[in-house]
This record gives sequence, structure tokens and C-alpha cells, in this order.
Amino acid sequence: MDFDVSGPGTDNRLVEAAADGEDQAVEAALRPKDLEEFIGQERVREQLDLVLRAARARGATADHVLLSGGPGLGKTTLSMIIAAEMGAPIRITSGPAIQHAGDLAAILSSLTEGEVLFLDEIHRMSRPAEEMLYMAMEDFRVDVIVGKGPGATAIPLELPPFTLVGATTRAGLLPPPLRDRFGFTGHMEFYGPAELERVIHRSAGLLDVRIETEGAAEIAGRSRGTPRIANRLLRRVRDYAQVKTDGLITREVAAAALQVYEVDARGLDRLDRAVLTALLKLFGGGPVGLSTLAVAVGEERETVEEVAEPFLVREGLLARTPRGRVATPAAWDHLGLTPPNGAGPAQQGLFGG
Repeated sequence: MDFDVSGPGTDNRLVEAAADGEDQAVEAALRPKDLEEFIGQERVREQLDLVLRAARARGATADHVLLSGGPGLGKTTLSMIIAAEMGAPIRITSGPAIQHAGDLAAILSSLTEGEVLFLDEIHRMSRPAEEMLYMAMEDFRVDVIVGKGPGATAIPLELPPFTLVGATTRAGLLPPPLRDRFGFTGHMEFYGPAELERVIHRSAGLLDVRIETEGAAEIAGRSRGTPRIANRLLRRVRDYAQVKTDGLITREVAAAALQVYEVDARGLDRLDRAVLTALLKLFGGGPVGLSTLAVAVGEERETVEEVAEPFLVREGLLARTPRGRVATPAAWDHLGLTPPNGAGPAQQGLFGG
């Protein structure tokens, strides 16, 4: 099959791991309520269970928790489970929403004892707020600055004990003083096909969708190791099955539905294939600079680098080298193309970035 390499567009990507309004609404209904019901992430679940049980046994507030990993793997769900396991309310906010220390002070001063504060994308919080958070996490107090200039005074404000749950997709951007203040750090791994099949069967039961084991396996294989994507694909395949067939999701129905939505057997969508096709057909497999590759597919440089590349690299279809982006032998095989003589990782770069 020959794919167009121009103007793929990234709006409403079916395999995008970020959550939109529809995903958030559905996730609320599908979200597990306790650790036992949570599928996958066995090591993190076991470790977190020990932390929470010990805190309950002591009658104390749970230690601060940092959860890292890609979007759609369950960090928000685990934060809600932490609050439920501790019998505490939860407050949800995000790093981009806290641009000033005063924003954080307002949130912290309104917390109740034992409350869980979930701070998503914690790496995007402003530096002044970040420095205030150090003291709040360690000493449960903040200094509120009143006035400006030489006459400014710091008024200490005592805070009730609380549990901060920070979530980040880029743990390396967190400064060491902030990382060190978390009592427990859990790294969320991408899911395997068997775990995703369990997620799909559970969600199908909650959504009252009839699905065969082979149908669930077909969807799981195209879900890019991410439960959120698996649930989104399940809903789209459900729509196809209701309109085109008797509503039962079989392997054939799932494959036909996802072909309509341009999600191939490996989970690549139109943007992913456009990047690979441009790299292979226009530049002989590379190396090619990122900016040049982005122009070839009609996208911004940041879109190619942050949206398409991570999955292609993880799948072993593309490699980042000092000379530029290079296609692997698996990329040629996946698109059914034959590499020209001399193409591949050993080829010398001719295209700048």
C-alpha cells in the first residue's frame, strides 16, 4: 500500500496517548477503584500497597509519591486509588496551572489533614512555586511574603499533613531537591499484549460490549502498550461493530474497523507512516535532519519529535543518531519496501537539520 507523505495532520489522533474531554468522561466510568482491581504495573502496585498499608497501620499520612511514565498508563488512576485507600479526599491540579508561588500557596492553605494533592505534569511548575513546594513537603509550612521591597515580610503558615502525588512524563526534568522529597517513586511501564487484553475485556464488560478473545487480542496489538489507547480503540471498534455487523467484536471486525481508522497492525497511524514513508522514499532511509523530515511531512518540527518519534523509536523502526534520523531494517519491512544499495544505518548523512 502506498501512503501519502504530505499533510497528515495530528488533530484527534486515535492513537494519541493524551486524554481529551471524551476520554476523561469515559475513564471516570472505567477507572478501577482499588489496587486489587488495577490491572498491570505489578511492581509499582506491590510497592505502593506496602507504603499505604504501613501508613494506615501507623495512623499517619502516607508519604509523598512520585509517579513517572508515559501518558495514558494510569498515573491519575493510581492517585485516586491512593486517596481511596487512605480514606482521604483528593485535590487535582497540574503544573502548568501553577505559574506563581501564590497559586500554590492558595491551594496548600486550603488542604485538610490527610488530603491527597495530585499534581499532574509536575515538571512544568514554575520555579518560585517549586521552591515553595520544597518547604511544604518537608516541614508542612510555607512562608507567605507580604509587601514588596525592603519592607516585605515573610509570614509562616502552618499546613496540615498532606500527601502530594506528583505525576510526570519527563522525570529527568525534575530538579534533584524535588525528587529527593518524595518518599516513594514508581515508574510506570508500558503494558504487554496480555495485560492490555485484560484491560479490554474489563472495559468491554463495563461498556456492555460483546467481544471475542481474538478480537480483544487484535485491539491490544494495536494499542501501543497504553491502556488509554486500548480503551479508545475499543470504543471505535464498538461503533463499527454496531453499525456494520451484529455488534460482536471478532478479530475480523476489529481489523476491518481499525483499517477504517488508519491504525495498522503495529499501532502506527497516518502520521507515523508518513514520517517513515518520507524517511524511506525521499531520503533513502536517512540520515536526515529533523527539520528537513518535518518539512517533508508538512508538520512542525516539535510535532514530529514529540508526537511521532517516541513510538517509532520504541518500536525499533527509527533511530536518532548524531547525523540525523535513520530508518532501521524493520521500517523497510513494515512498509513492504526494499532498501536501495548502501541505504541504512551505515549510510553517510547528506541532509542537514
